[in-house]
Amino acid sequence: MTAESTVPTPAGQPRDLGASPVSVLPPRTGAAGFRLPAGRPAPRPDSPLPLIVADGTAALPGSLVLTGAPHQPLLAALLVAASLLLRPRPTARRLPGALDDLPSLCARVAVLWLSLGALVAAYAPPHALSARTLLLGFLLHAATGCAGRGVVHRRRRTALRARPRTALVVGPVATAQRVASAVLREPRCGVRPVGLVADEPDGTPGGLPVLTTGEEVWRAVVQNGVRDVLAVHPSVRGRQGALLRALAESGCVVWEVEADAPSRADAPSSAGRDRLAGFACRRLEPDVRRPGGAGKRMLDVTVSGALLLLLSPLLLACAAVLRVVGGPGVVFRQERVGKDGAPFTLLKFRTHRPADAHESATRWSVADERRMPWFCRFLRRTSLDELLQLWNVFRGDMSLVGPRPERPYFVARFSQTYPGYAARHRVRAGITGLAQVNGLRGDTSIEDRARFDNAYIDDWSLWQDVCILLRTAVALVRPTGS
Repeated sequence: MTAESTVPTPAGQPRDLGASPVSVLPPRTGAAGFRLPAGRPAPRPDSPLPLIVADGTAALPGSLVLTGAPHQPLLAALLVAASLLLRPRPTARRLPGALDDLPSLCARVAVLWLSLGALVAAYAPPHALSARTLLLGFLLHAATGCAGRGVVHRRRRTALRARPRTALVVGPVATAQRVASAVLREPRCGVRPVGLVADEPDGTPGGLPVLTTGEEVWRAVVQNGVRDVLAVHPSVRGRQGALLRALAESGCVVWEVEADAPSRADAPSSAGRDRLAGFACRRLEPDVRRPGGAGKRMLDVTVSGALLLLLSPLLLACAAVLRVVGGPGVVFRQERVGKDGAPFTLLKFRTHRPADAHESATRWSVADERRMPWFCRFLRRTSLDELLQLWNVFRGDMSLVGPRPERPYFVARFSQTYPGYAARHRVRAGITGLAQVNGLRGDTSIEDRARFDNAYIDDWSLWQDVCILLRTAVALVRPTGS
């Protein structure tokens, strides 16, 4: 739990944020800050049936070596069933081939035949399979499986080259145009760029159209059936993270393309990387994975519900004293930005009465307000004014642990100033978070908070939530007053 204070600058002094629209996503904004409308049909993935058939039939030639073994039809059926259950996972490569599946296929087939040999030796020792039989069965099974998968992949590559996937290229205009031209010169890639997405329009005639607004991007996605997105500059993930998330959630596959250097020292290892017209690329999952799910929500409901019951006498006492000290209106309601940028009404005990709605929406904090009543200062120092947010957690607006929510005015400003700030809204906002338990409360760096919040999301685990809650409870015993 935290009490905010003055917006920090590098020197730690307050600054004037200037005028700003209240809306987080203004009607006309750069393509980095927009949300795609709902209603686009979900993409149709490649049917798994051909690979299932290939994996199942691959076990049949190998089962021929079991001729003469007891219950040979049953063993063959076990081979087929196990082949379907242990089939290799789909590769992340754009145009996979049989050799891409070969290592995992051989490993699974080897495990299958060794298990079969152990099973026969355990239940029918006189008919135990010889090493020669096991090796021959493994070789036949692996070779047939590799050939079958090769046929399926070849047919899919042929179909993709005949009807390439349309794509948008995201990044600086010059770099995006260069990558798009190279991809268009290589039809075997199976990708056909149809537009560039950039913050500024291109002044040079010719080339692909440059899209600078959310409306233009959405129109291009719908009219061209865009299914691939090529992020061609390292800054894209930070500056245009909202765009990548929106496109990924609408059914596009996002690829990070290394357009400026053949190899970077800080680039990920070659595992999971692919090539697109000679450019190194790898598939991204930009914020589609939502940490938590049912386990996190169950923890939120259980803990918040229990605390609301246990602390109800304390909440009533605080409300009664606050009513006597500060007058009517003990509950403060304020619009904050939550998951996916959706606004919600945050509840707190009222410790300050702003002059008007504009001050409430745009003034960062009143932590140094001297005319605040003593009980209000006590509530803020102990973070008791935040306890009403347990109701926000219980009804699903917030989570116990997550990035602290902020007002639309400041979200709009911080999203433009600090890379990665908008990415904090991938999950529900929280009463406490990793940034808060690491001392990033009060007059501290917004950039550091965003970095810790995104680290929490990327590395989420239920145990991490429990640890943060325990650290928060310890911090409440010795409040710092920030």
